[in-house]
Amino acid sequence: MDSRSFLTVIAKNFDVLAGPLVTLVYPLYASIQAIETKSPVDDQQWLTYWVLYSFLTLFELTFATIIEWLPFWSYVKFFFNCWLVLPYFNGAAYVYQHFVRPLFVEQQIVNIFHIPRRNISTRPDILSVAERYIEQNGPEAFEELISKTGRASYSRVKEPSILQEVEVERESKSWNQSSTFFDEDYRY
Repeated sequence: MDSRSFLTVIAKNFDVLAGPLVTLVYPLYASIQAIETKSPVDDQQWLTYWVLYSFLTLFELTFATIIEWLPFWSYVKFFFNCWLVLPYFNGAAYVYQHFVRPLFVEQQIVNIFHIPRRNISTRPDILSVAERYIEQNGPEAFEELISKTGRASYSRVKEPSILQEVEVERESKSWNQSSTFFDEDYRY
């Protein structure tokens, strides 16, 4: 076997020979070095790489029958892993920040089995309104508001307001005429 045929074999199998070096050996060495340093930056780089390597491996295992039909897949994977591994490109951090993190960390959980309670009342909850007022204006302003309301309530007793008229009308409805349903706390 001459040197030209040896180089031809190496060139044809470059991805098979260099792939494990780029995807496993160097990241393993760099990860051990990162563990031994005090800096959390290199730890994050290599943890991010291993997360992405795991996703890539799961992708390959899942779609193996399709991938075997792609003759250039091993080269694409090799160059992608080089981009992820080499600190000059910082590819692992880019892919994690733009694709993995929004998918897993910043996701909004959608519960398809959740049945929302019927909220017929459009009035806001008094406690949440009070908490919001205290957050915006402070507890002193809230106490002042309560004291003003207490003085004003004596003058309101003589004149019925629209809210009081609605309450009287609501109480006068019979159970059969009411179209509201009560929840487990007996609120409607």
